[in-house]
Amino acid sequence: MQLSVIIVNYNSHGLIIDCIDSIIRETKDISYEVIVVDNQSAAGSLQKIVQAHPMVKAIEMGYNSGFSRANNAGLHAAQGDCLLLLNPDTIILDRALDKCVPRFMNSQHVACGVQLLNLDHTTQISGNYFMKGGINHLLPLPYWGAVLRWVGYRLKTKVPNVQVASAVHEVDWISGAFLMVKHSTLEKAGYMDEDFFLYAEEVEWCSRIKKQGVLAIYGDINVIHLQGETTGDAFGSEEKGYYGLYDKKGLQLMLSNHLRVRKQFGVFWYFFLLLNYTFAIPVFFICSILEGIFRLKNPFRFMPQIWGLTKNVFRLWCLTPTIISNKPHFYKVL
Repeated sequence: MQLSVIIVNYNSHGLIIDCIDSIIRETKDISYEVIVVDNQSAAGSLQKIVQAHPMVKAIEMGYNSGFSRANNAGLHAAQGDCLLLLNPDTIILDRALDKCVPRFMNSQHVACGVQLLNLDHTTQISGNYFMKGGINHLLPLPYWGAVLRWVGYRLKTKVPNVQVASAVHEVDWISGAFLMVKHSTLEKAGYMDEDFFLYAEEVEWCSRIKKQGVLAIYGDINVIHLQGETTGDAFGSEEKGYYGLYDKKGLQLMLSNHLRVRKQFGVFWYFFLLLNYTFAIPVFFICSILEGIFRLKNPFRFMPQIWGLTKNVFRLWCLTPTIISNKPHFYKVL
């Protein structure tokens, strides 16, 4: 078996059926298996996938275990020399797997990704670089993040991601929408950290994988990624990206990012991040009022977002003793 494709299902059977359709249609030259791990979806979701594609190896977790634990179950069951974590909301294009697997197996790379595309074929960020202390997580903060971004540009700080990859682009970590590793690498780097429920788990995993060798994006191989379709529905959030900080999805995102920083960079950088998030609340409040007055708009129009950010930061402070203790804990807010 050359390739094991692992897809996590949480009420995403329509997307997954389309995804597997594209795998079958575009994959002719390699041997592969498709493993679907179900996170206690609604009745009938997993069955619909198996009915559409009987060749699927189905695993039921029995509860909503999140991304890390479900993928680990798939990784344990996988028989391929290459292991691919693939999002449900992806579509394989132009024989992508036929091209990727032989290149990857004949390379010195320990993990690889491809150039992800939006539905209109514009590019998405597919590969990224580590920034000390995870300070790039401060950029989505309203107003305060814009100030820090301006300072970063003035200081000519390295851009933390790759929007458009070259033929082969070396990176520090790869988007979990399409993340391929060698089975031999998995044995050395270990499985995904099961403290994570959703978000940032692939970043922490890649930090351990990187100790084994080079990670790369193959920019001339393309896969469509309908970014945020599955997680937005799961959290009841209208935010399809990874910048909203004001609802339950935003809390999970903030929590996972802070957890990753604690694990990868330590307690000092965890508190540096958390204190900046705390400071951003009064900055948001004051600046939004001043902007409203200056632009002759309602100065209190952002109060729901300010309140949402405040509640989420408060939850982070409540969880801080557990996070800094670094003892096993399942950080799930859904």
